[in-house]
Amino acid sequence: MPDIYERQASLKGNDPDRVVISAALTGALTTRDQCPAIPYTPEEIAEEAAAAREAGAAVAHVHARTPDGAPTFETETYREIREEVRDRTDILCNFSTGAIGVPVADRLEYVTEVRPEIAALNMGSMNYAKYSERREEFVFDVVFENPFSEIRDLVSGMTEAGVVPELECFDTGHVGNARPLFREGVLGEPYTVSLVMGVLGGIPATVENLAHQVRQLPEDAPWQVIGIGEDQWPLVSAALAMGGNVRVGLEDNFYLPSGEMADGNAELVEAAATMARQVGREPATPEHAREIVGIER
Repeated sequence: MPDIYERQASLKGNDPDRVVISAALTGALTTRDQCPAIPYTPEEIAEEAAAAREAGAAVAHVHARTPDGAPTFETETYREIREEVRDRTDILCNFSTGAIGVPVADRLEYVTEVRPEIAALNMGSMNYAKYSERREEFVFDVVFENPFSEIRDLVSGMTEAGVVPELECFDTGHVGNARPLFREGVLGEPYTVSLVMGVLGGIPATVENLAHQVRQLPEDAPWQVIGIGEDQWPLVSAALAMGGNVRVGLEDNFYLPSGEMADGNAELVEAAATMARQVGREPATPEHAREIVGIER
């Protein structure tokens, strides 16, 4: 029997009966020119978070935006988002710390000041690119630098603030980058892992690669898959069968399994929740997600 099914015996640190669905609401680079439903303002982000919660999401992954859609790292904007979300729903908040050319101190400040339940950090450097098949050229091509010194600072700051680190791993080496941090005692429980697949420069989005990535994780690691673009839904299906958690949302993919563009994040969450129930797993509530991930506050 293939390894992908053998992994169901241990399920790592996840729950075989429940799945934590995260909704990546807006991202840093997606625009309304690409998808009209992308939220920008704190109020819009909070409304999307509440709708996603109603559809079955337990976690909202947040990149702050200015009113015109540009990325921002202002603490007050993140604070306003958190307050607007809390006014509407009990969904858990996960703040991104990913950025190119923004000092670690600026990215850590809003996490330690606002204290979301979870904060994401990138676990290694990589070429980060987007290739246009139509134009036959790279339309976005940068080096996404995440050295160990910055990773260590982010993990330490999150831990001191009582925020659970979400380790975003774009390739197998990124999973391995966590090992010295465990040995040093910089990184420990609770934590969660995101296996990001389908970004050009990272690991390709295949079920075989997902099984490989899962095999690299510690036995007690809660994990989710993040599939980018059209490869998202096959990966969601595979992760659900393997006992993993899943992330969907307009940051990663605009389209439903039918190929139609989603009207909002809730439609994508509904599709993931339906797939989960078809394999006998119920979407976790935020309280269940706290237990699965190990969030104590």
